[in-house]
Parts: sequence; structure tokens; C-alpha cells
Amino acid sequence: MTTKYTPTIATEIIQEYSAAPEMLVQILHAFVARFAYLSDEAIRQISLELNLSRADVHGVVSFYHDFRTEPPGEHIVKICVAESCQAMGSRELTAQVEEKLGIKIKETTDDGQVTLEPVYCLGNCACSPAIMIDEKVYGRVDASKLDGLIEKCGG
Repeated sequence: MTTKYTPTIATEIIQEYSAAPEMLVQILHAFVARFAYLSDEAIRQISLELNLSRADVHGVVSFYHDFRTEPPGEHIVKICVAESCQAMGSRELTAQVEEKLGIKIKETTDDGQVTLEPVYCLGNCACSPAIMIDEKVYGRVDASKLDGLIEKCGG
């Protein structure tokens, strides 16, 4: 469940981790779980409360693919780009979704319905290629199955 960002809720999250700088990654995960993304205001508050530079916090945010700095779409479509899925066609699936939705990986449709993201393994290698939509994993996805799943997302 995502919540609108407020400094008070943000402080509560940070305090759950004792405002410890070594807990930065866990704090960032908690923020994304609560607010869906890390706004400039959130990054500023985290850096102040942990006594870190904004550059330090932003460096961690930009390094890990789990963190986003823009609001995501209503539906998040993640396509596995690990070796097994690539060998079984995930590159083609990515191209198909990009064309269908008119966006590239790490973008959101203009109507805010779908965000497309890469994921580096879904642990479903035996059923490659795999995708995840809104935390639900689908295996052995082909072009037809993908079209049906994307249509359910409003795409």
C-alpha cells in the first residue's frame, strides 16, 4: 500500500532504523514500499536525518535498480533480462511491449497506467522467459500471452 509522502511518516520510517547511516539501503526500501518512489524531498530528508550528503544518498538510489525517483504507473511490468530469459526470448518480449505501449524500459506510459522495468532474475529460470506484473510472476511467456497480460493492464 502506497501513501502520499509526508515528512512525519518519513521520520517514523527513518527512526524505525534508529536513523543509522549503515541502514540506508533498508530505509530506502521502506520508503519505496510506503511511498512507491523516492522524491527529491524524501532524498533530502533522508540525507539530513542520517547526516549523509545528498550525493551519497542519490548515489545509492541510482546504483540499485530497486529504487525509482519518479512515480510508477498503476501497473508495473518487469521483464526478466537474466541470461536464461534472454536465451528464451525476453529481448523480443521487451521490444514487443515497448512498441505496444510506446515507451522504453524504465519509462511510464503517458496515461500513467504502465511502468516498464527490467529485472535481473525472477527465480523462474525453468519457465523462461518470465515476467512479473504487479508482484505476480508469469512463466513461459510468449508474444500472445504477453499481449493478453498487457491488455489487462490497460495497455
